[in-house]
Amino acid sequence: MPTLNKIRAALTGAGNRRTRSLSHSSTDPQLVRLRLAITAFFAMDGFLFAGWVVRIPAIKAQTGAGAGTLGLALLGVSAGAVAFMMITGRLCRRFGSHAVTVASGVAMSLSIVLPPLTHSATALGLVLLVFGAAYGSLNVAMNSAAVDLIGALRRPVMPSFHAAFSLGGMLGAGLGGLLAGGLSPTVHLSLLAATGLLVAALAGRSLLAHPAPSVPERMPASEGRTGPRRPGRLVFIFGLIALCTAYGEGAMADWGALHLSQDLAAGPGLAAAGYAVFALAMTAGRLSGTAVVQRFGPARALIAGGATATAGMLLGALAPTAWAACLGFAVAGLGLANIFPVAIARAGEAGGPGGVAAASTIGYGGMLLGPPAIGFLAEAFTLPLALTTVALLAAVAVAIAYGTRGAHHGGRG
Repeated sequence: MPTLNKIRAALTGAGNRRTRSLSHSSTDPQLVRLRLAITAFFAMDGFLFAGWVVRIPAIKAQTGAGAGTLGLALLGVSAGAVAFMMITGRLCRRFGSHAVTVASGVAMSLSIVLPPLTHSATALGLVLLVFGAAYGSLNVAMNSAAVDLIGALRRPVMPSFHAAFSLGGMLGAGLGGLLAGGLSPTVHLSLLAATGLLVAALAGRSLLAHPAPSVPERMPASEGRTGPRRPGRLVFIFGLIALCTAYGEGAMADWGALHLSQDLAAGPGLAAAGYAVFALAMTAGRLSGTAVVQRFGPARALIAGGATATAGMLLGALAPTAWAACLGFAVAGLGLANIFPVAIARAGEAGGPGGVAAASTIGYGGMLLGPPAIGFLAEAFTLPLALTTVALLAAVAVAIAYGTRGAHHGGRG
């Protein structure tokens, strides 16, 4: 009996220690510092990219490029990003996601000064290959670092990181709009580069000082209620979900305002507000995303988000008035908000940095596919009908998430 009591006491003590460890993981000073540092890189990424986007008209004028030629040059960003996303997965496995995040952040900050130095569309396309490579590499590396931290925290905080990206983008676009009238693209983007380097230096110190946290034992993402699944298959599934929703983000950015002005006779202010409410709703959704995923689990969050986005985009595309369409855009933004970050997080659980890289590449393809696909469909049919494809793909994401919900088992937090 004394021996049995000692064994029971030892087991109870071990259980209590494990419970205390889990309860304090989110307040561990090292994990808190890492979370702040990774958040800073997400915000910096959105800030720099938005700052570049608002100066595209000025750089177009500087290079003398026509609309078609400029479009080809801008594909350099996409080509560079896609090319380096898969390479970055291997670099993260070799050198660690923290080191690659810092290096990519520095590279993106430095490369943003190159576009205003060009004076031809060809030169612009070449430097955008470099900028896009740094942008794609940073996205994979910081998402991989976030996945490692999420495993240590045992909390689905990925939406909060993507909320930082959205907030950084809104700040970068707003500040860029204010500075565009008084500063040349060269001065403006040089200031952005200095800001990015400062963030990389300060936040990078925390990342480089601490290795990626070890992940506590957990049920592998490749095992669910429906039996074992191959990680590669899971990564592809989550990549498809990301693609379906990134398609909507890309389409809304390029075509939402035009739909309001062209089809619903909205004035310039209301037309611009259409994308603004979409972006604000998406940011608000991501800020509350951690609580949503903790409460309902990733599978239900994906299904509910996709269903909400489907309803919102049907209203936004087919509404008879601009105000009703804006309401639909806001609902769609709320629905799409957490689908991409949750899908990337689950891909990272299934396949590590390589899973993040593969799913990000597939998902980013959706953002590339959206704008031109909407354009071709609008020319063949009408823009409102073309925009309903955003709702259609959101519904496809719901079907995929529902059909593979066993892959989300054990993912409430």
